[in-house]
Order: sequence, then structure tokens, then C-alpha cells
Amino acid sequence: MTRPVSSPEGDRLASVLRELRARTGLSMAGLAARTAFSKSSWERYLNGRALPPRTAVEELCRLADEPVGRCLALWEIAESEWGGRARQAEPARPAHPATAPPPPALPAAQPTTSATAIDPGTGAGAGAGAATATATATAEDRATPVGHRGAAAVAVLASASAAVFGAIALTLFLLPGQHGAPQPAAQPAASPSVTGPRCRGTACEGGSPMDMRCATAPETLAERVTATGASVQLRYSRECGTSWTRMWGARIGDRIESEAVGGVRTYRAEVEDRAEADTYVHTAMTATRPGTLVRTCYTPTADGGRECFEARVGRDPEPTPRTRTSPPSTT
Repeated sequence: MTRPVSSPEGDRLASVLRELRARTGLSMAGLAARTAFSKSSWERYLNGRALPPRTAVEELCRLADEPVGRCLALWEIAESEWGGRARQAEPARPAHPATAPPPPALPAAQPTTSATAIDPGTGAGAGAGAATATATATAEDRATPVGHRGAAAVAVLASASAAVFGAIALTLFLLPGQHGAPQPAAQPAASPSVTGPRCRGTACEGGSPMDMRCATAPETLAERVTATGASVQLRYSRECGTSWTRMWGARIGDRIESEAVGGVRTYRAEVEDRAEADTYVHTAMTATRPGTLVRTCYTPTADGGRECFEARVGRDPEPTPRTRTSPPSTT
């Protein structure tokens, strides 16, 4: 997916991918030989000119012996900022319907009188086929020689087998469940949405916006570049009903905190290592209703004052009124 404009999220992702590539010791051609992506594709991904597919990030992490969690978190943020879901399309697998093979060739059906091959004297132990045959038999049929009755029996049994086999095949094709009932287990299991949130409101309190899938398409309530050059954003997810703060371009030891005025508590995050300084950190979420005032503060580890700013969550759009029509008069 080609990136339309530069974004800090995409730049962070490309920077981390370049570090991983350097760790592997592979050239662009080497990456192409060890993965499913071409040399030119890797050049675009590592230079930040295109958003790599999720599978490309996973493959590079595998080659660099790097846990995928941090890189996939960066990919999720970059992908949501660039718009759309950039997934590598898997080759379509041809479907193989479970159709029954055609029945084997059978002898030509004998005239109706051949049903007399089933001896009417077999007694009560005879099946439904015998009862049918007896009902259609004639006196002349019953006088048929034994040799002819044996040949006719083979034909009747073959015809009956073909009819039963065809009925079973048709039933299995049209009604793929036992006793003709649909079989739910045969249908694909409904999987949870990849991008859908896992919580809502107070159920998200203290949770990670990444883990709870609330960071796929959040709103930016306010953004500020601090005196030290760090970028700080107040984020809000209308789907989850939560807010949080994230920061990038910071130094090890820099801190942020976030709270919803009148909320449960204040959440903090600190840049603890070089990897977080090169990417970003975010606070936990707090439940936030529309109209709530949200505040965040940044505290640098070096000399510099504490910087705070706030924003108010917008109200949900009013639903479109539905026009009610009166029923026709009965008078």
C-alpha cells in the first residue's frame, strides 16, 4: 500500500524495520530471497514509501529473531493512520465440493414382469421390495423358469441399488446434515472481528488501547509539539468510549499522564528504553463520555517545565429524526 503523505507513525515503523534488517545482516536481495517479497518492495517498505503488509513485518521479525508484538503494534497504528487494512491477500484455494461419483454402469432394466424373480413364497421375512414385486406379478410371471428368475433377480437388485445410491447422493448434496437437518458444525465458524473493539466504556478502564483494539481509528482531540521536540496527542475512541495519551519523538525518562476530568484515576507512561524512544509510548485508557474534558501533561527528563493541555470530547451526532406516517382513516 503506497503511503499518500508522510506520517510519524510510518516513519517510526520504517525506522524499526531498518534496524531489524541491519540486525539480520541481509541485503535487499537477501531479504527478497528469504521472504515472499521482492527487492523493490523491501526498498519501498524500509524507506517509508509504502506500508508493508502485516506478513512482511512478521517475516522480518522472524529473520531478526525479534518478538512481533512491538512491530505489529507500530504497524497497526501506521496502517490506521494511512487508511484501510493492508493485508497480504492469500492465494485463493480452489473449492472441492463433495459431490458423489457417478454410479457405475448397470444392466438395462428388465420389463416389469421380471419382478416375479422375487419369489412370492418367501413369507413374512421378505422386504418392501418383495411386497412390491408380488403386487405386480402375474400368473404367467410366476410360471417363469428358475434360470430366468435368477437373471431377473440380478437386474432388479442392480436397479434397486442404483435408485438407493442415487437417492443417498442427492440427499447428501442437497441436505448435508444427518436426517436431512442442517449441520451447523459444517459451516465456517464465525471469527471475531480483527479490528472490532474488545471492550466498551468502564470495561476498558486501565486497559491498553492496542490490546483492546481501540486504537484502529481513534480521533485526535488535541496535539502538541513540546519544547523538547516530543509530540503528544490526546486520543479518543468513540467505539470504545475511552481516551488516552500517546507520545513519540521523546527521550528516555520523559513521562506523560492522562486523565478524564471527574474520571476514576490518572494514568502515566514513561519512555523506558531506546526502543520506546524510537517508537512511541501510550498511557492506559480511561472511560470517557461525550462532552467530558480530557487533560494530559508532559514532563521531560531533562531541564524543562511541565507542559499540560486539554480538550473536550465532542458530542455524538444527533440521530436523524424518523418521519412518522399516520395510518389511513377508516371512516
